Amino acid sequence: MQNITESWESGLTHQYIETNGLTLHVVEAGPPDGPLVILLHGFPEAWYGWRYQIEALAAAGWHVLAPDQRGYNLSDKPKGVKSYRLNTLARDIPGLIDWAGQEKAVVIGHDWGAAVGWYLATCYPERIEKYIALNVPHPSLMPLMLKKQPRQLLKSWYIFFFQLPWLPEKTLEKSGSNDKTMPLSRSSRPGTFSPTDLARYRRSWGIPGALTGMLNWYRAILRYPGELPKHPRVKVPVLIIWGKQDSFLLPEGAEASLQVCENGRLVFVPEATHWVQHEEPAKVNRLILDFIRN
Repeated sequence: MQNITESWESGLTHQYIETNGLTLHVVEAGPPDGPLVILLHGFPEAWYGWRYQIEALAAAGWHVLAPDQRGYNLSDKPKGVKSYRLNTLARDIPGLIDWAGQEKAVVIGHDWGAAVGWYLATCYPERIEKYIALNVPHPSLMPLMLKKQPRQLLKSWYIFFFQLPWLPEKTLEKSGSNDKTMPLSRSSRPGTFSPTDLARYRRSWGIPGALTGMLNWYRAILRYPGELPKHPRVKVPVLIIWGKQDSFLLPEGAEASLQVCENGRLVFVPEATHWVQHEEPAKVNRLILDFIRN
């Protein structure tokens, strides 16, 4: 797989945008007067997790914003688990739409970014043109899956480990010291993440407060479950892209998510893992562009 070059990155603009009481580092690409698309990364990544999609979307004429979400990389890292409740995370994003001078945006989310996107599509449909979710179900469905699907409970063991104080941070620090033991390497197809990619993630984890900020997303979702919509109906158009070899989530979550969408489509990528946009960028980019153009 081709690595992103420094010359390509030189075409990006790095912005610091104030929204919802904090400042997010945001990578901007494409024509400022183009239609707006916002890319929301998940754990344990940063804006760089969208490197293959940023280039394709910008080349197609879209105005791309890819933030480091709160707690991550160069964005603010507020203290306290309560600062990472799902509804608070979601309220960070409309400010980015306002900054771009738009009423609505196409939102694309992967992993935790997909959970934020689902919440936006459910609770803020007036700000979302279309929504694309990659390998995470609607967050209201996860508690049911953990109760009714023993296989999902086994796959999600790490969520409960992350509830502990300080030990998860120390464990991630240790696992991140070696390319072969990094969580990204262990759960993806061989060669998906280059040593250069892993070094970038490792540096972002090393920023003071980053590991705790990242883990607080998991801590908040169990401590404040009332933030989830009880009876979700998603009215905006939705595309779900799902790598079927996901080590963390069952494909049944994708199928259940489709049922809460009034206008949804589900595409399985049989050979891909949880890191579908990294492993199959050409296929994912084609699906994205076909969906948001039509």
